Amino acid sequence: MDQFDVALLILRLWAGFVIIAHGVNHGRSLEGTANWFGSKGFRKPKLNAMLSAGNEIAIGIGLLAGLLTSVAAAGLAATMFVAFWSIHRFAGFFNFHRPDEGYEYVATLAVVSLAIAIAGPGSASIDSAIGIAENLDGWVGAAIVAGGFIVAAGQLATFWRKPANEKSNQ
Repeated sequence: MDQFDVALLILRLWAGFVIIAHGVNHGRSLEGTANWFGSKGFRKPKLNAMLSAGNEIAIGIGLLAGLLTSVAAAGLAATMFVAFWSIHRFAGFFNFHRPDEGYEYVATLAVVSLAIAIAGPGSASIDSAIGIAENLDGWVGAAIVAGGFIVAAGQLATFWRKPANEKSNQ
């Protein structure tokens, strides 16, 4: 493995770990997560809580293993876009605003996921071992992430409405 492959492995492992931890946290108390989703304007909050927890864990596993890495990266970017649009954009950039946190965290993970999709998973990945890594990186990886943003927009259009009590910083 060269330095680039090591850097990609570190980036994939960290992003995968972070999103798995997030999914496990959502799944620990699906009822509490569903109540929170409902308070933030999501219709079908229990469905969204279950999908959120499951998807975040699956995305993380894909990133950790380097399996369909661009698809996993697209899932991470899509998840972060939903979080940005529905919650974090109202609090400004910095993560330390309260009661909601700004979007620096979700934007950083979205940019990391795009970089992973474009660069590819590196040699220490299942994608590389089965010979599909080079078919899913570069512009194809970027396009897959763009598709993730389209899916995220569809989720928002279907399930989310800004709560009346939320103020906008726009």
